[in-house]
Amino acid sequence: MSQIKQIKVNAIKNGTVIDHITAGKVRKVLDILELDGTEIVMVGMNLSSKKLNRKDIVKIENKELSRNEVNSIALVAPNATLIIIKDFEVEKKVSLEIPENIENLIVCPNPKCITNSEDIKSKFRLTKDEPVKVRCFYCEKKYLIDEVKIKK
Repeated sequence: MSQIKQIKVNAIKNGTVIDHITAGKVRKVLDILELDGTEIVMVGMNLSSKKLNRKDIVKIENKELSRNEVNSIALVAPNATLIIIKDFEVEKKVSLEIPENIENLIVCPNPKCITNSEDIKSKFRLTKDEPVKVRCFYCEKKYLIDEVKIKK
């Protein structure tokens, strides 16, 4: 009789878990986090998920995310769940949402936009379009989330 084996991942005492990342997007999430290699990090890619069918996940020991990091992650993984762990217990669990107003988090793809030639912070507003788009405050062009580059 065959036995199903499962790999167990150690729980983290304190830190952050980003769960339900759209499969294939974990590299973009890691780019946003700009980890320096000293952190204890667990990355799971293309894992089974009841909610998404397939998902990615990141666990980071002793790290709390900034508001800008959370908002940037929401842009690339809008279905993600952010879980804060304290003393091995879930302290807080929230579903990420793309913010309605996005300031200085993404680069406008329009080379003629003033934000690409002047020292001006980019500003975008979430549109009601399906699929989700953002509109540049300055040049007023609309872009799919996958068309814009997340600032580091």
